[in-house]
Amino acid sequence: MGGKPVMAINLVNFPSKILDPGILRELLEGGMEKVTEAGAVLAGGHSVEDNEPKYGLAVTGVVHPDQVLTNAGARPGDVLILTKPIGSGVIFNANRANKFSSSLLNEILPIIAALNGPALRIAQNFNIHGLTDITGFGFAGHALEMAVHSQVKMRISFGSLPFYPGAEDMYASGINTGSNAGNRKNCAGKIEIGTSLSSKKEELLFDPQTSGGLLLSLPKSEGIELLDELKEAGIPWASLVGEIEEGSPSLVIEE
Repeated sequence: MGGKPVMAINLVNFPSKILDPGILRELLEGGMEKVTEAGAVLAGGHSVEDNEPKYGLAVTGVVHPDQVLTNAGARPGDVLILTKPIGSGVIFNANRANKFSSSLLNEILPIIAALNGPALRIAQNFNIHGLTDITGFGFAGHALEMAVHSQVKMRISFGSLPFYPGAEDMYASGINTGSNAGNRKNCAGKIEIGTSLSSKKEELLFDPQTSGGLLLSLPKSEGIELLDELKEAGIPWASLVGEIEEGSPSLVIEE
């Protein structure tokens, strides 16, 4: 939303009697690295004994009231740029089931762990009308949320969407996530999917993302320039994925 992170606290659940405490140390060190990279400070946190490890951060930041970016400002004539690939949800599930290569996962993790800050700072030099991140509701859920709040129709090119290597193959092999069905249901009645897409490809639209990218809406005249600057800044997966037009709030997925 255009904010600058200032302070963070750790929130961690960890099975200290089951897993090596050294793993906990690595988790906390990794979090600290990202907090520092974001330009914030770590001010402590909370830990809880739990059978399943969980880790996150509660973050406080600041933003000028006139510079807040929301998902309610997209306008007809805008184009849409997505800054990260899609498919982390099914990949993580497949990895847990020992059906996804650990070596390929290690290649993908740096992209997933990349902060959105650099992309946001570049985008702030353009006339961004609307912005959202793509997280648990999947690409379709968050894009539709922007369409509804902005009262516009979004036309998405499925072929232009970037996907993590192996994500489509995992759906094709029968792997899924616990969120896909709910995410699809949330879009019912407001999403039109081209008949040429297979049901397995459709699932990618509803895949819940961990540390997903940004979906940016801006004037068509500025879209290519922003895309070029993102790529020059080391964000090669950034893609122009659709456009916005007048119409009932909805999402149209074309091949």
